[in-house]
Amino acid sequence: QVQLKESGGGLVQAGGSLRLSCTPSEPTFNNNIMAWFRQSPGKEREFVGIIRWRDARTAYGASVEGRFTIQRSASKNTMYLQLNNLQPEDTAVYYCAAGSRDYYSRRADDFGTWGQGTQVTVSS
Repeated sequence: QVQLKESGGGLVQAGGSLRLSCTPSEPTFNNNIMAWFRQSPGKEREFVGIIRWRDARTAYGASVEGRFTIQRSASKNTMYLQLNNLQPEDTAVYYCAAGSRDYYSRRADDFGTWGQGTQVTVSS
């Protein structure tokens, strides 16, 4: 079974930036639609953003719109999440996801393939 692997998390001060990466374990994985979610303790998994691989069209959750950007590298088969102007409320485990065929998917249940997550901690 294909797995996704995230990297790039860490500790950053408020106002800082991080760049997360997500790569499938199999290079030939069909990643037509990929997404980022995040989850903090006691909260449900929250939609962060989504990308359609063939044309790099993206969409974002309201809480990150204008601060976070999703990109993809077709040659590296890798999805990225650029996090700018990070705030303490952005502290969470960030997960990449795949498996949906619908660009308008926003629920975690729509995705069947997940990474193990990478921790992002923002200090005030």
